[in-house]
Amino acid sequence: MTLLAHAYSAENINFLFQGLWVTIKVSLISIILSFIFGLVFGIIRYVQFPYLSKIVGFIIDIIRNLPLLLIFFFTYFGVPELGLRVNPVSASIMALVIFESMMLAEIVRSGILAVDPGQMEGARANGLTYWQAMQHIILPQALTKMIPPLVSQFISLIKDTSLATIIVLPDLLYHAQIIYSQNTTYMLPMYLMIAIMYFVVCYLLSLVARYLEKRLA
Repeated sequence: MTLLAHAYSAENINFLFQGLWVTIKVSLISIILSFIFGLVFGIIRYVQFPYLSKIVGFIIDIIRNLPLLLIFFFTYFGVPELGLRVNPVSASIMALVIFESMMLAEIVRSGILAVDPGQMEGARANGLTYWQAMQHIILPQALTKMIPPLVSQFISLIKDTSLATIIVLPDLLYHAQIIYSQNTTYMLPMYLMIAIMYFVVCYLLSLVARYLEKRLA
């Protein structure tokens, strides 16, 4: 109990919350941007534009089969070679958006494919253009079907932020490492606390998703 009291001192907990805030900030920005890009790329793959869809599909297949850690290294060490300045936060967001948007693109394409083709035919028969039908009829239904896999991918994204510790992102895990590097007996208590924090954040996201799924249904 004495060990836990010292490990979970007010100073250490406050330091952990500083790291948690970085994790949440990076996760939120990455989720928003990756969803936008994933939606665009998923629609492009579904619509089958000449040449463009094949190029996008080829890029998606390449990135989805690369280790995320490799993408972190590329954005942090490779992007500066192109003349762009990046810090650990921007490099982490860039890497997560690149990787997760490709994963989400396949979820979006699958969600659209899951909508009954008769919906598009009925919308066109009632005078809607293809893109009007896509916007008002197909995508709303597809997004409802996509909620479970989307949330699962978003939760994976939140957990994947811990990989950015390798490029010195000052996130929750990095802050915990700083604490127990000063006293190795704090290692287990720190990992226990960050496990609880990750669980709470991810569980709250799943509750929001369940609520939205029920409302949209």
